[in-house]
Amino acid sequence: MQKNLVNFLFTIALLFVITACVCRSDRDQESTNSKTTAPASDNTQTKAPPAQSNSSSSNAQKHSDDGDFLVEHDDVQNQRYAEIDRQVKDEKLLEKAADQLNRSLILPHNITLITKDCNGDVNAYYDSNAESVTVCYELMEHFYKVFKSAGTSDDLAYTKMFDAVRFVFLHEIGHALIDTYKLPVMGNEEDAADRCSAYINLKELGGDEGVRAVFAAADAFNIESKMNPGGSRNLADEHLLQEQRFYNSLCMVYGSDTNKYAYIVNQGYLPKERAVRCPSEYQRTVDSWIDLLQPWRKD
Repeated sequence: MQKNLVNFLFTIALLFVITACVCRSDRDQESTNSKTTAPASDNTQTKAPPAQSNSSSSNAQKHSDDGDFLVEHDDVQNQRYAEIDRQVKDEKLLEKAADQLNRSLILPHNITLITKDCNGDVNAYYDSNAESVTVCYELMEHFYKVFKSAGTSDDLAYTKMFDAVRFVFLHEIGHALIDTYKLPVMGNEEDAADRCSAYINLKELGGDEGVRAVFAAADAFNIESKMNPGGSRNLADEHLLQEQRFYNSLCMVYGSDTNKYAYIVNQGYLPKERAVRCPSEYQRTVDSWIDLLQPWRKD
């Protein structure tokens, strides 16, 4: 499993090369699920609306660049992660990721990127006080176990683990961006961070890799919703219910290309009543993030 986890961290580094998005929350504990892994098909007449370019910020004055993405390596407490940690440091994966981010984004202050052993805490989080984004090695193991619990093979569980953690990592990047750039959030910030991750995966990253990340997150949300039945504690949590995150994730994928992903509706994964609104939901998400980030891009 250690070799596969290092491969995942390399995926994170490549993801940073392509994307330019970061956001806020110092209390996030993320996990993910869904059962939507059927191959894509092209058999619907529904059309996504044309992109609407919100240009209110497109010509806005760029901000001054007073910070950088930095890297921090903490000592590993659990020797189970010692080899992973050594390879991460030797390959300078986070350093390469930070370098690419610094080429893409303007920052008003430093943000530290961290992968570490979190003393048993299954987590990924943005800490607004420390101004850092952390992915715990424990979270990678957690996703593997989640997918295995649903009867997934070892190889497929590894693959889905990588994809799901990428979605969660970008969710935390979303929190960092919201906090760092003081972006307006008209609604639940956890949902906004989910949609930021979906936007990056489906629009900025694009291709099968990005779609797999959103599907893997949806699968995890779905599986976890069955592992942790609802109750007052779940209803009080700042995150949406896992069932809601499952349908929201599917809605973003379907809305990104209703012809290609028609099977999501045709096979009953997403109710038709919700599906009719997904193209506009997806386009509003894309337009909003493009508009909000424009003043902070270096291009």
